[in-house]
Amino acid sequence: MKAGSNLERVLESGNFAVTAEIGPPKSASSNIVKQHAQMLKGYADAFNLTDNQTAIVRLSSLASALICLNEGVEPVMQMTCRDRNRIALQSDLLGASALGIRNVLCLTGDHQTFGNEKGAKNVYDIDSIQELMIFKQMRDEKRISGGEELEEAPKVFLGAAENPFADPFEFRVIRLAKKVAAGADFIQTQAIYDMDRFEKWIEGIRERGLDKKVHILAGVIPLKSVGAAKYMKNKVSGMIVPDEIIDRMKKAKDPKSEGVKICVEQIEHLKTVKGVHGVHIMAIAWEEIVPEIVREAGLYPRPQV
Repeated sequence: MKAGSNLERVLESGNFAVTAEIGPPKSASSNIVKQHAQMLKGYADAFNLTDNQTAIVRLSSLASALICLNEGVEPVMQMTCRDRNRIALQSDLLGASALGIRNVLCLTGDHQTFGNEKGAKNVYDIDSIQELMIFKQMRDEKRISGGEELEEAPKVFLGAAENPFADPFEFRVIRLAKKVAAGADFIQTQAIYDMDRFEKWIEGIRERGLDKKVHILAGVIPLKSVGAAKYMKNKVSGMIVPDEIIDRMKKAKDPKSEGVKICVEQIEHLKTVKGVHGVHIMAIAWEEIVPEIVREAGLYPRPQV
């Protein structure tokens, strides 16, 4: 075992893993993260704490991850390259490991123009692939990027994100292969609505044997309304929402219930796709729906390994 996290044990034991996302608040209060951790405990194997998602200032992912740990919930701490250079990233990784955080997701990060500090100066000293390489070197070789030896290596299970729906499509498998070579132990994908394109992508993954080298967790987002579906289709870069999903949401008498039904159907299908080792549920400010989705999808209780 590389880090001995619960998520690593579940994946390595061959169980179908579940991760879910907890969005830190735009606040200095720990209450919301505590409440979500208490409510969601037991419904996923680990929980992602986003790092100023879409470049909006929020409670830090490090603090949010520690709050979850204190509530007995295993975190996946997200770390973007947008806001920190390699000194700060390596420092925060050492700090996270010292605090007992055992899962880290490496991300390049959304450009600052998407958020609420549009005049901020981007850093992007390194990108997510380089971040993975540096963190793997710190863990496996006890050396920082500059070569200096660490007294004690961080213990972390390393993850990365991948989007099967971004263009050009033919480069998506190649990009994943780079992340695997850089050190990714697990991958969480962009939300899937276009199942045909996802299956074409995972076929390419299988052909290169990458599904044997990395654990792939397929992303899902439950829809609340037809407006949300149209927004993701038309406004969110790198998302594909087929018209049949829009039509189902439009005709639904209870759009939220229909959104949950679609999400559960997607998970049921993903459980049958060879090479998919779990799901990542991104409820986006609708965290209270996660237990219902996990139960309805037949993924509760979670395995004890």
